[in-house]
Amino acid sequence: MKVASVLIPLPVPEAFDYEVPETLSLARGDQVAVPLGPRLIRGVVAEVFETTGSNRRLKSVESRLDDPALPAGVMDFVEWAGRWTLSPPGEMAATALKGLRAPRPKPERRVRRVSDRQPARATPARTGVLEALGDRAMAGADLARAAGVSSGVVKGLIDEGVLEIVEIAAEAAFDRPDPDHAPATLNGDQAAAASALAAGVTGGGFRPFLLDGVTGSGKTEAYLEAIARVLRADPAAQILILLPEIALTQALIERITARFGAAPAEWHSGVAPPRRRQVWEAVVAGRCNIVVGARSALFLPFVDLRLIVVDEEHDSSFKQEEGLVYHGRDLAVARARIEGAAVVLASATPSLETLWNAQAGRYDWLKLGARHGVAVMPDIELLDLRQHTPDPQTWLSQPLRTAVAETLARGEQTLLFLNRRGYAPVVLCRVCGHRLTAPDTDSWLVEHRYTGRLVCHLTGFSMARPKLCPSCGAEDSLVSVGPGVERVEEEVRQLFPEARTAVFSSDTAPDARSARALIQRMTDGEIDILVATQAAAKGHNFPRLTLVGVVDADLGLRGGDLRAAERTYQLLAQATG
Repeated sequence: MKVASVLIPLPVPEAFDYEVPETLSLARGDQVAVPLGPRLIRGVVAEVFETTGSNRRLKSVESRLDDPALPAGVMDFVEWAGRWTLSPPGEMAATALKGLRAPRPKPERRVRRVSDRQPARATPARTGVLEALGDRAMAGADLARAAGVSSGVVKGLIDEGVLEIVEIAAEAAFDRPDPDHAPATLNGDQAAAASALAAGVTGGGFRPFLLDGVTGSGKTEAYLEAIARVLRADPAAQILILLPEIALTQALIERITARFGAAPAEWHSGVAPPRRRQVWEAVVAGRCNIVVGARSALFLPFVDLRLIVVDEEHDSSFKQEEGLVYHGRDLAVARARIEGAAVVLASATPSLETLWNAQAGRYDWLKLGARHGVAVMPDIELLDLRQHTPDPQTWLSQPLRTAVAETLARGEQTLLFLNRRGYAPVVLCRVCGHRLTAPDTDSWLVEHRYTGRLVCHLTGFSMARPKLCPSCGAEDSLVSVGPGVERVEEEVRQLFPEARTAVFSSDTAPDARSARALIQRMTDGEIDILVATQAAAKGHNFPRLTLVGVVDADLGLRGGDLRAAERTYQLLAQATG
């Protein structure tokens, strides 16, 4: 008999075997309905084999589902990723099917001509509607607009039975990108990098690259030109671009649209579920060439994946800590190897693992050492606060205050960077010295002045700021120690009351939409001074920003993190760049 090993979306260590009925033809990657206890569950066929018998009675596969089969490369990747991360392979397969769990978009209501019906009264308006419609099916409002009549004329023809309303399944249309739409002018280093990347893709086989360029060197333009050359050689090629933050997607989508004359597909948690289903179906059908997304886009069912770009590859956001634990950068390299594609790891501050692989010759190392165009590298000045001591209960030194004032006078923008949320990181009692911590932990409570609450950023515990010390009961003895971005903003408003000031952190911009709105305000010059955490050090482009002041630059070196020095350097290099 034939047996199918089926991956099911449960935390079990292996596939389940089911007997294949003689009337059913199955292959690896097919989606099936199989019985599990009293219910039917969706699964993916991992293998089909023949056996002469079994010492146990197998349940039968109920049916093959009409949804598209997962391509062979996706199945190989899912099984490899499960082994590599010590995760249940069925849950990995469920991640690859995530788009299908979303509901289908509502069907579109359109009108079309009933072939054997004529209007009782052939007025010029009605004749114009029928001529504009022809043999097509159109939305009623679009038809009225095309014929230059009111919607009442269309409704009258529907009521008379000359036109009928039909429902058509909504299908996302992704325009083919035009590689010759708006080519950029590249400098020598960019052109050499783009040529090397394109040659690596068109040459076939697995090719990993490190695109190592200083901030502002034009790494994005280099890999966009490489994508253009790949699409010129193979219009059906598919490209995946991974970003660490959802807030970065909109700016890159706009650049891709301007370069190729067509918008790419977008894949992340901020995309509406029906739209995610449309993207999934378009990718597996080969109707979508370029996808921009978060780390989960690695599991999309590409049928002709030729290039993966991991932008800001050093960013810790590529590591997923909840549910399935994996690192998006590492799995991107594995997906490219399995698919026989090229992978580009782009960063101004590459991770130590990537640098080591480049130095060892495992990755091709492409370097962009100068900024693009007339831009120059920033002058960086280190201020020793023992020599430039701020005033008591303030945090900005006098040289930084002077530089901010000069920048405001020129009509330019300032970024004050402090990677610490809230108003103050510690709240203690001046009488007994007690530090407020979260219950049953040693984690200090961070004061958030905007909300009037003390929050533990480790456990999520939150409480209103008390009036009495919980240890000794002293009244009005609690004092805030140290600065957070809210406290720095308070000082800025006192020093520069005429300046337009804003705070950019996960508290003030908790979702992608609010983050994009804040970034757009900064880009449009509506903010003079932006006080920000690492949310602002993610590859944003602010043309009017000419001064960056880093408060407590050595803050990240504290604690027991073995990678503290590496991450501090990356963060400061990205912020100052």
